[in-house]
Amino acid sequence: MGSGPVAGSVRARYLVFFQYVGTDFNGSAAVRGAQRAVGVQNYLEEAAEKLKSVVPVKFIISSRTDAGVHALSNAAHLDVQRRAGQPPFTPEVLTEALNTHLRHPAIRVLQAFRVPTDFHARHAATSRTYLYRLVTGCARYDQLSVFERNRCWALRADRLDMAAMQEAAQHLLGTHDFSAFQSAGSPSTTSVRTLRRATVSLGPAGPLVLPQESRRLQFWSLEFESQSFLYRQSRDPLGKHQTRVAPAHGLFLKSVRFGGLRDLAAGSPHCAQQESQGPGGREAPAWPEDPGLETSGPKAGSLE
Repeated sequence: MGSGPVAGSVRARYLVFFQYVGTDFNGSAAVRGAQRAVGVQNYLEEAAEKLKSVVPVKFIISSRTDAGVHALSNAAHLDVQRRAGQPPFTPEVLTEALNTHLRHPAIRVLQAFRVPTDFHARHAATSRTYLYRLVTGCARYDQLSVFERNRCWALRADRLDMAAMQEAAQHLLGTHDFSAFQSAGSPSTTSVRTLRRATVSLGPAGPLVLPQESRRLQFWSLEFESQSFLYRQSRDPLGKHQTRVAPAHGLFLKSVRFGGLRDLAAGSPHCAQQESQGPGGREAPAWPEDPGLETSGPKAGSLE
């Protein structure tokens, strides 16, 4: 991500974590041109225009999610090049400024960090975790709470065989050729991926479901962790089971982690960053001891 030389200006690179409800977006990536569809990135970059960077700010997103997919915590890096005599924004000021100027209420910047100028949010990611939410005991869609309709997949089944699902999930673990699970048109040069974790669990109904409903509804969570995923890794390219494709609105990107940083349950950087130099040879601020973020993310949309 280049920025032209501007005499006396200072360029700073940041890693930002952000979340969104994906219902209104055509995915996380920006939609360019005169199309009516819009991506999360469009709103982030529009907000970043208010930073008055010498060079337009572009968000390089770590994990591209498809239309309708949500993110409890996605990540991106961006460069802000201020004019001569203006110091770099602190991460706190950058976070507040972006949130102030975001025009869509379904997007929020969680936190920002200064990173070395060669840091790349997509290439440096070592782990991505996705969460898929299911609900059983809901015979009709209109029986599901309006607060959950775009955040889980309602199945007509009364319950699921969790033991069988957990056993099946174990067969996916490890390194395999997942070509039978991706859609046509994948840009990846290889379909070999390593799935590190696959879990199935039954969770509580939560506060958005009325007590009388919680007695018949059961919510299920499926989590998958890998360094990267294939394009729509839940689909059969031969179309045999296309009618059974899980809808995007049940899918959440839960977390993105990066190499050289201690794992944090929130999926955000900790304090184990290598020493790095800021502009003018000054040491860049270290990762905070505890960002205090709460994040949470399988695969119905396009995942990376």
